[in-house]
Amino acid sequence: MTIEWAPLRVPLERRLQTLVTSFFTYTFFTLPISSCLAVAILLYYGEMFVRSLLLIYFVKIYLDYKRNYGIMEGNGWLFYRSNWRYRNYFPVELVKTAELPPNRNYIVASFPHGILGTGTCINMSLDIDNWLSLYPHVRPKIATLDHHFKTPFLRDILRWWGMVSVSKESLSYLLSKSNDPMHKDNRDGFTSNAVAVLVGGAKEAMDSHPGQYILTLKDRKGFVKMAVRTGSSIVPSLSFGEVDIFDQVANPPDSSLRRFQNVVKKFTGISPLLPKGRGIFNYNYGILPHRRRIVQVVGSPIDVERCETPDPEYVDKIHGQVIDALARMFDEYKEKYTPNSKHIKLIIQ
Repeated sequence: MTIEWAPLRVPLERRLQTLVTSFFTYTFFTLPISSCLAVAILLYYGEMFVRSLLLIYFVKIYLDYKRNYGIMEGNGWLFYRSNWRYRNYFPVELVKTAELPPNRNYIVASFPHGILGTGTCINMSLDIDNWLSLYPHVRPKIATLDHHFKTPFLRDILRWWGMVSVSKESLSYLLSKSNDPMHKDNRDGFTSNAVAVLVGGAKEAMDSHPGQYILTLKDRKGFVKMAVRTGSSIVPSLSFGEVDIFDQVANPPDSSLRRFQNVVKKFTGISPLLPKGRGIFNYNYGILPHRRRIVQVVGSPIDVERCETPDPEYVDKIHGQVIDALARMFDEYKEKYTPNSKHIKLIIQ
């Protein structure tokens, strides 16, 4: 395959969008490792003053996590959550199908994961202006791996972007917060928390290939149990086009690469993906995402009855409603938001 170079005459705005997207892409792929590496270098080469500062920083991380699992309250610093050039690169859109009243908390069950969960992350973390206009008084958050919030430097960047730990304790803390407008936690005018959970996780990411909507859901019921324990409504969400911005090296279930990925995932929670995208100056080699439209459709909330010890039959009932809602959403919107929709099917496994 020959390299398809980008033309020299490209509007400046598109160049800036590519630059911003390359920053976020390389950051997401390398930040966990580079954060650990930075700590190791500072500890090894730093003088006593630097090491003392790091010790204070480590204590702060420990106390923050013990107090509220590292969560940054409210919407954080909106300067870090208004990255509109990253949105416009694809572009990413947000479609509202029902109201989310700010008198309760929500778990947004988001599918598919894709390689990076780009659509959901932009709409509910990196550029939340559209979300705030469609769902006033509802704080958007994204849940990600718990150990990220125990990793120096990495945890601060994720907190600035409105991300929270996906641990049971963290979600329970956030989803049990009061919806009373007079409560001290709601002085910013937001009375509801909506936490997006990419339910399929690393396993679903390994199944991400263009045109393939393969959801890992049938055995994932933890988010339903959390919703029941906290009385939070579940909001199904589908991001059309999420699987199309990246391909990855072929990794069928019986391949050596998939077996290696499964081993790493078992011990770290992260699957080592080999993404295939475009480059900064070409269109067919690199790890930048392709410029392809992503549309996140947010469905109607599924209300649950709160119970500290969820009944398995009730959990199965709500879980089935989530599956049915996703199937209906896919059939209703796939023709509008996906090319070649007649050949695309939703597989829930």
